[in-house]
Amino acid sequence: MNVPNNISAQTQTRKADHIRICLEEDVRFHQTTNGLEHYRFTHCCLPELDRNDIDISTTFLGKHLNAPLLISSMTGGTAQAGMINQRLAEAAQHYKIAMGVGSQRVAVEKPQVADTFAIRKYAPDVLLFANLGAVQLNYKYGLDECLRIIDILEADALILHLNPLQECIQPRGDVNFRGLLDKIAVLCSKLPVPVIAKEVGNGISAVMAQKLIAAGVRAIDVAGAGGTSWAKVESERAENFLQRRLGRTFTDWGLPTAECITSIRSLAPDVPLIASGGLRHGLDAAMAIALGADIAGFAMPFLQAAAVSETAVSELTEVLIAEITTVLFCTGNATLSQFKHSGSLQRIQ
Repeated sequence: MNVPNNISAQTQTRKADHIRICLEEDVRFHQTTNGLEHYRFTHCCLPELDRNDIDISTTFLGKHLNAPLLISSMTGGTAQAGMINQRLAEAAQHYKIAMGVGSQRVAVEKPQVADTFAIRKYAPDVLLFANLGAVQLNYKYGLDECLRIIDILEADALILHLNPLQECIQPRGDVNFRGLLDKIAVLCSKLPVPVIAKEVGNGISAVMAQKLIAAGVRAIDVAGAGGTSWAKVESERAENFLQRRLGRTFTDWGLPTAECITSIRSLAPDVPLIASGGLRHGLDAAMAIALGADIAGFAMPFLQAAAVSETAVSELTEVLIAEITTVLFCTGNATLSQFKHSGSLQRIQ
């Protein structure tokens, strides 16, 4: 694919803007929450367990994880992004957790930045997810480009992210989503790795999840509302009043993460399910798993830590693992499987 230099430069600039805005500006949902505040665990005052024996390991898409955690898709395509991805990949390898990278469209448009995504050398044993916007399938991207980005990462799966609201607000956004489900189905049938459908912070409904699964998508990342608002992020990049106003109007648009998990799980009991969107700590992760998710994804907390140091990323990972382990201990569950079926999470309002 031949891409004009001005388009690839715009994509790279956008990547740099996204990192800066997420680190420096208030881009959170202001009213809509992740929905987890409506739940509470039943405390077990006598767990009859040794905390040191608790096992929070799991498998996802056939690969072992020491903890049910995903460093969610964030970035790539710039020198700073490359540094961030290296730090995150090294932590993922050390703690044996999953990791995704940001959209690799820029690596197709500008191959010289592909190395900022090439993190397999830092994470040889980790479950790694490549990433592309599904809408690009309507903009001259196809099987060859998807194979290329999978090869760059040596990925175990491909995330196709769905971001109609963000594209509406983004300067020169790609807004032709017509016919994408059929194209996703064709892609799923031809790729050598599983496809994961992921929103970017506005949630996936149960009805849409069913359609995606029927098209061949192997896993769903709900990426619900309650965390980073990409409408707000794009409003900070706005080039005119219309874009700025749209971003602010739709700052709180979307389906809360907890609602996405429970509704999808009720209609698709067996689909591998990732909970992300506004998770702040390991207690949120444990709640999401108790509601039906298999693993929990964090983006902003890892981005903030990776921008500081390798040590900050390690400290964050260790505290998330400790928080999840503490939830199991204080609900009387020795394993993640036992925990998921324990009924220890109750709705309180």
